[in-house]
Amino acid sequence: MNYSLIDIGSNSIRLTVYEINGFNFKPLFHSKIMAGLAGYVEKGKLSDAGIEVAQSALLEFKNTLLSLSVQNVSVFATASLRNIENTEKVMKLLNETSGFHIELIDESEEALLGYNGAKLEFPDISEGTFTDIGGASTEIISFSNNAPISIASYRIGSLNLYKNNVKKIIPGKKSLANISHAIMSELPKKSDITCTPNAPLICVGGTARATMKLARKIYQLPKDCNTLTSKQVNHIFNLLTSNSNKSIRMILRTAPDRIHTIIPGLFILKNILLLYNSKKIIVSNYGIREGFLCKKIIQSNKTTINSPKTEN
Repeated sequence: MNYSLIDIGSNSIRLTVYEINGFNFKPLFHSKIMAGLAGYVEKGKLSDAGIEVAQSALLEFKNTLLSLSVQNVSVFATASLRNIENTEKVMKLLNETSGFHIELIDESEEALLGYNGAKLEFPDISEGTFTDIGGASTEIISFSNNAPISIASYRIGSLNLYKNNVKKIIPGKKSLANISHAIMSELPKKSDITCTPNAPLICVGGTARATMKLARKIYQLPKDCNTLTSKQVNHIFNLLTSNSNKSIRMILRTAPDRIHTIIPGLFILKNILLLYNSKKIIVSNYGIREGFLCKKIIQSNKTTINSPKTEN
């Protein structure tokens, strides 16, 4: 059976089509639209222009699914529609325009779905920290013995930090200071968290993937490398913030769609590494969509639930 998911995120809207066979799945098709919905939030509300962007993206994906003859689809939204004041109005308009039924995911469920998705790829990592740095929120889970021990969601993301603090493409010293203040004001104090020192930080999301792409180029790493040290993450951040022209060229050659959000996202990442005393990050190919797929689709159709197997 083929099943499709549409993920309405704050930075991008993504369509993924999976082939499901029992507990096994593999992605068949992927498309994304860099809608940047968090950039259309004005006075706490998603603007009419932002609603039109979301409507257009959903209709485009609806036509794509028709051409692929895929009828099974689930659509969900996270902070993109959750952290606005006109959620109900926007959801109603998008549902009516697209014909889809959009499910709104709350903070804790978003964190758990992302964590469960990443754990599909790394089942042997029994303790550490998980993070999903999105466009308008950041989720963090500490886990031990393969079970979450703390779950949190923070209203900072790569795109809303950019929108609220940066006037040019690459943030200057004043913008970086403002971003730092915003992050430190939102993230908890070190004394308030529970974590295992030196345990790995498992990362999902666009910031993590873009950082990994940059690292492969800078350090000439193999294409299948998915691990970086905290020193490498800090080095990449320093490179990108040391010279604007060089930074722009580097990002445009590697992750052009992240030209405006990679530095704010990296700023969050380096602070999480410091906060949780992690010495390395592991970037997962899986995340909230795969977690949603297994919990909502695969497991809900089975009477006996085991850990699903994945196919790459």
